[in-house]
Amino acid sequence: MTRILMIIATAIVPLSAQADPSYLDDRSSPSAVVESLYNAINSQQYLRAYSYFDPDRIGDYDSFKAGYAETQSVTLRLGEPLTEGAAGTIYTQIPAVIEAVGTDGSTQVYAGCYLISAVSPGIQDVPPFLPIRIVSGTLAKTDRTFEAATGSCPDY
Repeated sequence: MTRILMIIATAIVPLSAQADPSYLDDRSSPSAVVESLYNAINSQQYLRAYSYFDPDRIGDYDSFKAGYAETQSVTLRLGEPLTEGAAGTIYTQIPAVIEAVGTDGSTQVYAGCYLISAVSPGIQDVPPFLPIRIVSGTLAKTDRTFEAATGSCPDY
């Protein structure tokens, strides 16, 4: 009986997104991939975060991981995606704003754009399968608040 009560009590207590975010690994849409990226970063699962990027464009894993050494958590806000297709590949630009909290408690807001690619599953017939992935992310520091900042993409 005590064990059941503990499970129920645990389920009722809300978890902080910064302390223990729910696991999210969703590669079903461009926005979901970016949301999954930040879920992995907030969980300090840097290899999973790294896996959302096109491996030919991201650079080495150790540098990627080191870039988050002083990051405690990140809050994400995405804008309206802009999608264009060409020769079996769909490209989506997504404006993004993030607020990063450092391990020292400081905050910094960044704004910019993510470029996502999706090769049509119907034309993929040779391994490895290429899931929806991040081609690039260009974010720059801004002096605006998280609420006031807006992400922008080159083709918008």
